[in-house]
Amino acid sequence: MERPVLQLLIVKTSSLGDVVHTLPALTDAQEAVPGLKVDWVVEESFAEVPSWHPAVENVIPVAVRRWRKSWIQSFRSGEVARFRDQLRAREYDLIIDAQGLLKSALICIQARGVRAGLDLHSIREPLASRFYQQRIAVQKNQHAVQRVRELFAKALGYTFDHSAINYGISLPGIAEPEDGVTGKQSAIMFLHGTTWASKHWPLAYWQDLARIATANGFEVLLPWGNLQEQQRAKDIADVSPTGCRVLEKCGLTELALYMSQCQGVVAVDTGLGHLAAAQNLPVVSLYGSTNPALSGTFGYHQLHLKSDLPCAPCMKRDCHYQGEAQVDTLTDGRSLVVEPACYRTHPPGPVWDHLCRLMSLEQGS
Repeated sequence: MERPVLQLLIVKTSSLGDVVHTLPALTDAQEAVPGLKVDWVVEESFAEVPSWHPAVENVIPVAVRRWRKSWIQSFRSGEVARFRDQLRAREYDLIIDAQGLLKSALICIQARGVRAGLDLHSIREPLASRFYQQRIAVQKNQHAVQRVRELFAKALGYTFDHSAINYGISLPGIAEPEDGVTGKQSAIMFLHGTTWASKHWPLAYWQDLARIATANGFEVLLPWGNLQEQQRAKDIADVSPTGCRVLEKCGLTELALYMSQCQGVVAVDTGLGHLAAAQNLPVVSLYGSTNPALSGTFGYHQLHLKSDLPCAPCMKRDCHYQGEAQVDTLTDGRSLVVEPACYRTHPPGPVWDHLCRLMSLEQGS
């Protein structure tokens, strides 16, 4: 009889959204394979996320993003060698490359065990598939979460229910922040920070939404990750200093705890939106230049608002719209030329209505 897989190594290093997308596949595997023990290789900045899943025994941080800035120094310092020693400390029954990139495949070959990953026609970087002993076909035209779930199921030999989703997150019992949130019935979070300029909802829209939310008795929580985001958070909070709170800079675990105390979330296309979805929070996600079909927030109580401009989604980092100006009127009567133009489809009033509907449905479920 074939020996069941017990020791599993997952290689899924980044980004935040991609790491979160892998959690449901691990939940499936844990339920299907009794006694499964899992180690996970992940970028150091996201190392907290795998630790939230009860199936994960060891998180092995990797620092490719930092090392690539100075490979010579990284090798000379011994940091790369120490990572390789940690990776090879255990022999695995199976190694799953859930990333599907050449960089992740090169990590896989440093570990000891049978390597599995997507086949030539399913993978993002076809060269990576040459490094696997098991090459698995997975349909491309489905959401990233379902693709990873299918990869795990075929690699480990089980089936799963496509209609159900469980990220398996169990946050550690850390103390609530000293300036703790007033409670799930009165707090919402704005996830306003993202990378591309074309993915930013206009600041005036965030401010208008803050006015609406606080006027309806909600406290608005504003996290941030860099100085630019901190300033935007302050600018949003200025419209209602008593109703908006700019949070202190915090790690992913503390931020996840803040989220868990919120009744709902409004997000642009950002990895933190996936973290909110993973906690089954009602999330209204705003998409303009990007397409949520294959990589948007995934789970219960999710709504993706997409632009109806002909040029959207353009999938470009910067907006190159040259059509007629998209003008809107804010709640205080001011006119706004909406930039990026594709977000004229998502004004604050309807966004608030959608969020209220989702929160009501979640409370009734």
